[in-house]
Amino acid sequence: MPNRKLNPSSIVNIEDLRTMAERRVPRSVFDYLDGGADAEVTLAENCRAFRETTFRPRGGVAVYNCKTTVSVLGYEIAFPAILAPVSYIRLMHADGEAGVARAAGQAGTIYTLPTISGHKLEDVKAASTGPLWYQVYLIGGRQAAEGAIDRARRAGYSALVLTLDTPLAGKRERDPRNGMKELLAPALLPKARFLPNILAHPRWLASFLLDGGVPKLGNVVVPGKGPMDLVDVGAALSHAGASWEDLRWIREMWPGPIVAKGLLTGDDARRAVDEGAQAVVVSNHGGRQLDCVSAPLHALPEVVEAVGGQVEVLMDGGVRRGSDIAKAICLGARAVLIGRAYAYGLAAAGEAGVARAIQILKDDLDLTLTLLGCASIDQLDATYLGAAHRR
Repeated sequence: MPNRKLNPSSIVNIEDLRTMAERRVPRSVFDYLDGGADAEVTLAENCRAFRETTFRPRGGVAVYNCKTTVSVLGYEIAFPAILAPVSYIRLMHADGEAGVARAAGQAGTIYTLPTISGHKLEDVKAASTGPLWYQVYLIGGRQAAEGAIDRARRAGYSALVLTLDTPLAGKRERDPRNGMKELLAPALLPKARFLPNILAHPRWLASFLLDGGVPKLGNVVVPGKGPMDLVDVGAALSHAGASWEDLRWIREMWPGPIVAKGLLTGDDARRAVDEGAQAVVVSNHGGRQLDCVSAPLHALPEVVEAVGGQVEVLMDGGVRRGSDIAKAICLGARAVLIGRAYAYGLAAAGEAGVARAIQILKDDLDLTLTLLGCASIDQLDATYLGAAHRR
């Protein structure tokens, strides 16, 4: 499917991309991207936490061309937003992970390639002009993970992201209702009752078929069996949870930085520091794992205090606007990770949609800094927030 040109006057925020994505992909694919666990309480809370956090701008300050660059694990990026790992993304658009990597590199930021990727990690690296991180799941067992980590090292990935909040996949109730598992299955019969919705998206279907249908997991090569099928991922995740012990053995074989992702407490963040992580991501997996847990924005100050500046603190979950990025920075994050925001763009218009999502957030952040009277992202702190967030 060729990328459609996006009219900036009609796509002014991330919600516009979400609306377009909902029209352009089958319900099963959209709801996989859009949905959360159980009653989706945490999914909603992630965004609400940002909406309920207020600013205290500085009056009588005229600043323009605000500085948004920041250094993360030794790399200077254009603004403090890194593209998070989002699985199954090649189902949303044939550009897939390679298109996302190209858009991230052109925008001057980092893309984190998921284990559950439709493109091989070497191909994604070749497509990118910027730094890449590789996210680690232990699906397929340690040998499969070791093989992928070694490939990532040889390909030039700069950091590993170990996800610690997924001992198994959360109960995402939209998926069984809309046939996500059936879409991935090779047999046609299970898809029968979902075919009307699939056929209602002929452009997506044509692109999906021309792209070869459901791809193999080229980054999960199980010894003696070869690349894993996407349909087998759910079962594989049920016994692939990463532990602190796993972080230790990965530390021994990986020469670069390790990012511990999926922490919500100061105690866990301290443990990550003790086990050798160079950064932590305050995250509840976008509300897709355990429902009714804290929004990362609320958990962020505890984690920042617990690590005491020994490692870099990142956060993800609910970021839809540049002002959200600014609020996270005010509370001590070095940068945020964005997931759904750019994935909506990919589903809407491929690589061009990802580029538009990034530009929306970057422009919005620059405007926020200007209106706050803050000349540089590194000057943000809790004094720019309402009384509830000032110590």
